[in-house]
Amino acid sequence: MAKKCMFTREKRRKYPTRVRNRCRKCGRPRGYMRRFGLCRICFRELANQGRIPGVYKSSW
Repeated sequence: MAKKCMFTREKRRKYPTRVRNRCRKCGRPRGYMRRFGLCRICFRELANQGRIPGVYKSSW
């Protein structure tokens, strides 16, 4: 779980348009996937474990 202080700091910003989206699991601000609320690294881990419904590894 990400630190709570990172999320509270984002909410107290002077300009609300500058709020950065952060991963729910680790708090990483970059590589954020809005649809899932996760960063690319956490998304890949959870998808490979089968914990994200409707997402599966592609093969062709």
